[in-house]
Amino acid sequence: MESMGKKKPRPRRSFTPEFKAEIVELCRRGDRSVGQIAKDFDLTETAVRLWVNQAEVYAGERDGLTSSEREELAALRRENRRLREDVDILKRATAFFAKETR
Repeated sequence: MESMGKKKPRPRRSFTPEFKAEIVELCRRGDRSVGQIAKDFDLTETAVRLWVNQAEVYAGERDGLTSSEREELAALRRENRRLREDVDILKRATAFFAKETR
C-alpha cells in the first residue's frame, strides 16, 4: 500500500547571501506577501521569514543576535560547561585526597 498523503522531505538547499538579500528586498517592497514570494521562488515561507527577521537584526531594526554573536555565545557556553566540569573534577579530587590524609 502506498503512503497516503505523506510527502517526501525536501532536500536541504543552500542559498547565497546575495540571493537572500534579493528575496528580503522583495519582501520589504510590499508588492507581494511573504507567502507569495516564497511560492514564486519555490522556498518555504518559514525560511523567507527567518531571512527577513535576520536582515532586520543586522540593520538594527529588531532586537536579536547577529550570526557572529550567536557563534560567540555558543563558544562561550561550551567553554563555560567545560570549565564547570573541570571545577567539579578538582572538587572531587580535593575531597578524595583530603580523605586520604586523615
